[in-house]
Amino acid sequence: MMLCVAWTTSEELYSCSDDHQILKWNLVSDETSTLAKLPNEIYATDIHFFPRALGGKGKQSQADVFVLAATDGKYHLISKSGRVEKSVDAHRGAVLCGRWSYDGSAMATSGEDGQVKIWSRSGMLRSTIAQTGSPVYSIAWSPDSDQILLINGRHLIIKSMQASAKPLQWKAHDGVILKVDWNPINNLIISGGEDCKYRIWDSYGRQVYSSHPHDYPITSVAWAPDGQVFAVGSFNTLRLCDQSGWSYALEKPNVGSIFNIAWSGDGTQVAGACGNGHVIFAHVVERRMEWRNFEVVVVSLKTIQVRNVIDDSKEKLEFRDRIIKTSLSYEYLIVATSSQCYVYSARNWNTPMIFDLKDGTVTLIVQAERHFGIVDNGGLHLYTYEGRLVSSPKYAGMRPDTLSTLTLSISNDTVAIRDKTDEKLVHLFDSNTGKALESKPLAHKMEVIEVHLDHCGPPAERRLAIIDKNRDLYLSTVRNFGKPAKVVKLGTMIYSLAWNDQTNMLAALQDGKLTVWYYPNAVYVDKELLSSTVSSKDTSGFGNSPQIVNFIGNHVTIRRADGALVSTGVSPYPVLLYELVNSSRWDDAVRLCRFVKDEAVWGCLAAMASYAKELNTAEIAYAAVDMVDKVQYILYIKEIPLKECRAAEMALFCGNAQDAEGMLLQASLIFRAIMMNISLYNWDRALELAVKHKTHVDTVLGYRQKFLNSFNKVETNKRFLQFAQGVEVNWEQIQAKIESEYQKEKERPNAKSYGK
Repeated sequence: MMLCVAWTTSEELYSCSDDHQILKWNLVSDETSTLAKLPNEIYATDIHFFPRALGGKGKQSQADVFVLAATDGKYHLISKSGRVEKSVDAHRGAVLCGRWSYDGSAMATSGEDGQVKIWSRSGMLRSTIAQTGSPVYSIAWSPDSDQILLINGRHLIIKSMQASAKPLQWKAHDGVILKVDWNPINNLIISGGEDCKYRIWDSYGRQVYSSHPHDYPITSVAWAPDGQVFAVGSFNTLRLCDQSGWSYALEKPNVGSIFNIAWSGDGTQVAGACGNGHVIFAHVVERRMEWRNFEVVVVSLKTIQVRNVIDDSKEKLEFRDRIIKTSLSYEYLIVATSSQCYVYSARNWNTPMIFDLKDGTVTLIVQAERHFGIVDNGGLHLYTYEGRLVSSPKYAGMRPDTLSTLTLSISNDTVAIRDKTDEKLVHLFDSNTGKALESKPLAHKMEVIEVHLDHCGPPAERRLAIIDKNRDLYLSTVRNFGKPAKVVKLGTMIYSLAWNDQTNMLAALQDGKLTVWYYPNAVYVDKELLSSTVSSKDTSGFGNSPQIVNFIGNHVTIRRADGALVSTGVSPYPVLLYELVNSSRWDDAVRLCRFVKDEAVWGCLAAMASYAKELNTAEIAYAAVDMVDKVQYILYIKEIPLKECRAAEMALFCGNAQDAEGMLLQASLIFRAIMMNISLYNWDRALELAVKHKTHVDTVLGYRQKFLNSFNKVETNKRFLQFAQGVEVNWEQIQAKIESEYQKEKERPNAKSYGK
């Protein structure tokens, strides 16, 4: 009977069986050798290698050590050479499970005596974290390595390392639970038991999915490293499932019960320890990707088939090594094998760009229009589509093994990475240099779950969409040039999100609706416009827990809970409007809106024109959405003779008072800056500017006095009281000075009203 299996590399496997032998399997040469033979009284129950990603300098010897749990009540630390480094008395009765933490700082064991113990890396007992009344068949570490998931009969318990923290316990199955696993990427838990079901849970113990009863108990479950799929083992049964629970594939090998499942580090292979003494190997194939008119399928370990659905032409791509990761987007197919990376252009499938990989374990590929990123054990590396290394963004404490498409996002000029150590932080880097954009990372008030950068527009207008722990959606500026980031809330109850590939439209599944923000940047221009630039449609036809796959053109592709892909359309007119605005064809944009007669499109144009300071178009668009007050203000701005003043007033119109003041001061329009602060009742700043530039101190004092008199208040501000003693307020002189300032503006060489 084969009892347990564990991978060291993607080509090397170790197994233990009841014949007391530890076997070493080499999948490249198909050779099997005996590593060690255990004493006759010892039967192995579990095997787990030290986390390979942590095997850097000073830890190399540790990375080659595995823990072997045994029936003699001991666990044994054994090196890859087969030498027993240490044997430790751990439990009364058999040690049933041994697991290294993800950060490699500790190890946990569970036993027949119902105890779960925490050990140091060297094998010293730290604590007994739990004591249950029944054997603990399986345990798993939380992604942060600060909690342990353990089995107590039909219940699951999450126990914190902190003794004062209250454990979380819930009934998970109707029979004894046999196996659990907790994925560090998606933070989801799977469990399988004698009730013949496997179930998915979140970290709060809420059920995400429950399978139909199988014919036999579920004896093993295991997540793939990237958290996209998991494998389930039962009697003569091996099943591959999506992270939402639905089944990709079902195999019926005649091997008896599969007691233990292990995934290779690259997530392409599964090994199973079988009841008939065999080790079963399975490879994940038929991975399917779609982009526009191309369909790409990984048909075997070393072969990919590409199909153009327009003319039904097919291409067969063959590789010398095993395919690990693939990605298709922006007219390029990226294929990472165990030794090389291939970059195919959709225009020519015959001559790919090829370069060697330093580390063969590629865990993630992400793409932008101009370059793509590869994540391996060494970190994140950005390459151009010609195969040239652009940069390798890094920060202290970066853990590449935890990066996913939800916590890493790249655009043409920016990289965003959610910090794993402190999940409230988002690190922002320049794509071309790999250097941090700001001295400090972006700090959100809640733990961040997802980050998504938009793809279009200039770098200065880059936006970052953030989904936090409360499932609230926020939009943040990225390049702030020393100023604090502007973070604005867009929506609540967001479950899935995607930016459009051609424009900066944003689609999200939100509390039973598909919501599309045609112009999210409107939140920085005019918040009142935002609601009129949003489209919503009911998602009841998409079933429970749908996920957005992509948002290409005016089509949103959604994956239903049963795995079916459903495409739904959004209005094509915002895409046309973006094209016209980007090429500054404002008259054509107005004609399009008049033809469409859609308030959402008019709202988008009003926000776009305001942001671009295109006053004539903004006036027409605001009139179309019946915002009379905004039209009147724009008419006032158009009469201002100086271009710098108009730009500042438009910045003020968009709520950016600080930017408006900066523009006026840069143009030496001190009087305008003072009057702007007076109109905003920012009295201290107005007085500060007047004193600094030695002008219009009496004007500030006069308006302040007028303001207080209207509310029957007395001056209490010390600075104003101080200057009031030495400055006389004469309204005739003040009015004359104001008239003189306006006259000077009209006499400037570049002075003219807008459009004249």
